[in-house]
Amino acid sequence: MQPHSSPLPRVPLSMLAAGTFAIGTEGFMIAPLLPAIAHSLDRSLVETGMLVTGFTLTYGLSSPVLTAASARLDRRWLLLLSLAVFLLGNLVCAWADDFTTLLVARLLMGAAAGLFMPNANAVASTMVAPERRGRALALVAGGQSLAIAVGVPLAAVLGAHAGWRATFVGVAVLTVVAMVGVARWLPRQAAATSAPGWSERLAPLRQKAVVAALAVTVLWAAGAYTMLTYLAVYLDTTLGIEGAAVGAFMAIWGLSAAAGVFLGGAANDRLGAPTVLRIALAVLALAFGGLWAVGSWTTAPHLVRLTLVLLFLVGWGVAVWGFFPAQQARMISLVGTNAAPLVLSLNASAMYLGFAGGAALGATVLSHGAPAHLGLAAALCEAVALAVVVRSLQAKAPRFALG
Repeated sequence: MQPHSSPLPRVPLSMLAAGTFAIGTEGFMIAPLLPAIAHSLDRSLVETGMLVTGFTLTYGLSSPVLTAASARLDRRWLLLLSLAVFLLGNLVCAWADDFTTLLVARLLMGAAAGLFMPNANAVASTMVAPERRGRALALVAGGQSLAIAVGVPLAAVLGAHAGWRATFVGVAVLTVVAMVGVARWLPRQAAATSAPGWSERLAPLRQKAVVAALAVTVLWAAGAYTMLTYLAVYLDTTLGIEGAAVGAFMAIWGLSAAAGVFLGGAANDRLGAPTVLRIALAVLALAFGGLWAVGSWTTAPHLVRLTLVLLFLVGWGVAVWGFFPAQQARMISLVGTNAAPLVLSLNASAMYLGFAGGAALGATVLSHGAPAHLGLAAALCEAVALAVVVRSLQAKAPRFALG
């Protein structure tokens, strides 16, 4: 399909965003449900935590492999197939009566999500002219941001009133909506006439600029999840906020992230990816550093600390997802649109591996220091990511084209 300079094809892009909304809701809602699931299935919290780890690792490790292996398939049908598998996984979770079945279903959903997300972004990038790519990617990624802002709080309410199984039924309904939308409104995507070999498929990894960009994604994600995973602990020790009130702060962060992804997409088209990446990472480092300072400033009045935490929380939300569409556009510019599915799957893998690394880093920080130090560790991750961006942008790598 030829890109065009007409207004964004918002309906088909919104259908892709509906898919990322369903996947994002399921991916982020599971952590608050862990105590209820553990009690229901008579498992410890540590064992039940494998539901999160298994999904994340499966997503991160399988995404590039499955994307490369499916290179010859029509992308429209590939998106529908991945959503169908995701739907099946949610239905199995809703009726699972033992932990093993639940875990296998989540592993299945991790693989389906890892196939859908990069291909949805790749399809979105082919539907518009290059100068509109940032907005298109932002619209698709916005589904995941809205999942955090809207989907996860709604899932929490549903789980509290109807049980944790009902949340999987709710996500299954969202997935059906996305499937109908993709089948009805997404234009057909031509299948590749030939599939490149594995050496060609992985050729982008021989580019120093691509490897550096993936390292930035890992560091960015690690910094974000160092703080996000243990945000409830930080809010409790810093402001005495716990329970349902934590959900309100999460919603504020999610709304800021949703705004950030659209602002980042528009800024990418106006200023270019390199500028947006530098600004976003700098703001993130400052926001996390601010949270560290506030958490350590125990003598400040409560209202002052509350105001500052909210300010830095909003800055964090806007910058963390404002970074994302610019990073994806940067990755595509390094390899070209033909290799976009693979490089975006690699980027998604880097993101989820960074999430896992950030959670581990946060646990290490808490075992050796105060919760306020989570902000310092996160700020250092973003500062290193910024340094890598600045250094990698000084050298121009030759563009790689697949096929």
